[in-house]
Amino acid sequence: MINVIGLGYIGLPTALILAASGNEVVGTDYNGDIVNKLNQGRVTFKEDGLDELFERAVKKGVKFSKEYQRTDMYIVSVPTPYDAASKKVNAQYVVRAVENVLEVCENGAIVIIESTVSPGTIDRYVRPVIEERGAGENKEINLVHAPERIIPGNMLYELKHNSRTIGADKAEAAQKVKEVYATFCEAELVLTDIRTAEMTKVVENTFRDINIAYANELAKICRSDNMDVYEIIRIANKHPRVNILTPGPGVGGHCISVDPWFLVGDYPGLANIILAARKINDSMPEFVLERVYNIMKERGMTDVSRVGLYGLTYKENVDDMRESPTLQMLQTMERHLCGNLIKVYDPMIEKDIVPNQRHNLDEFLKEIDFVIILVGHNEIKENMSKLKGKIILDTRGVCDLEGTYRL
Repeated sequence: MINVIGLGYIGLPTALILAASGNEVVGTDYNGDIVNKLNQGRVTFKEDGLDELFERAVKKGVKFSKEYQRTDMYIVSVPTPYDAASKKVNAQYVVRAVENVLEVCENGAIVIIESTVSPGTIDRYVRPVIEERGAGENKEINLVHAPERIIPGNMLYELKHNSRTIGADKAEAAQKVKEVYATFCEAELVLTDIRTAEMTKVVENTFRDINIAYANELAKICRSDNMDVYEIIRIANKHPRVNILTPGPGVGGHCISVDPWFLVGDYPGLANIILAARKINDSMPEFVLERVYNIMKERGMTDVSRVGLYGLTYKENVDDMRESPTLQMLQTMERHLCGNLIKVYDPMIEKDIVPNQRHNLDEFLKEIDFVIILVGHNEIKENMSKLKGKIILDTRGVCDLEGTYRL
């Protein structure tokens, strides 16, 4: 039996696909509300295909509990934030989960850390706990690091089709984990050591962050000299070895906006390009606000309450708001005492999260004259004609209405 610890955006799909693929699975989370909803037959976030996967997993016998299970294999998928001051990974949730595992696990159990961590985190924080607590309870534990590699909005496809890295101390443990992951993963399963697995995952997300930062810095340069960054990127990308990304309002989500900081924190003075990229991407919400201010000034608009932000999530067609550029913008506006005036709407978010949040596109548009598109949800793409007559700032490159402002 496999006990999956943490039933969030990564742990829940992992538990479900393992169960649907014929493995005996119990999902565990300290949050009783999450466990209760799952036991009532309700998934806890929106994702294409997740409801169907949930039904298949339930038919195969998946269970959910607040209690850690006594078994020989655990998958730990809990948050790994970074410390705001030091930029180093905060491993407290991983350590706490491992401590709880040690209280109930069988001797020789395999503990798989799926949470993303910086290189050396397992050696510094997890291994000492296992050596001390495991020895005290006369248990030998096999440590494995198999970082997740999926993205909200395309989770289920990527769980099956993305290559996975399995880092382990012992070849026998690595092989057992490979056999389990092979029950659902159709891509290559690469075996390596733990530290290499840690570094590989962080490097992947850092690579993406740097490339996004290049596009965003181009947007700033072009705006400063009245050039069209979108046309410049379109032409430059005709070169066979050039693939510049599209600029945007910032970087959100728990991976790209967080993982590069691990390298900055652990390797100060060495991670210079990485640090510069992080600063550029973190500056984009402020850059968007500056564009909003200048456009309002140009159009003679003074009433902030007639301005609307479309999109609260960090990317299109998901309900994930972690590190959302929109939330970052609203935090900045609060400091300038205008955050409570602006209207906000996102079709993926049903609960009231921020002041003046609307829950219907027509209602939202009726109350505003200036709309800032911060997320390219399918809804706005399919209803672009409703924006005619509005002042529009499109930060995602999805609106082709005449007169639309861009970054």
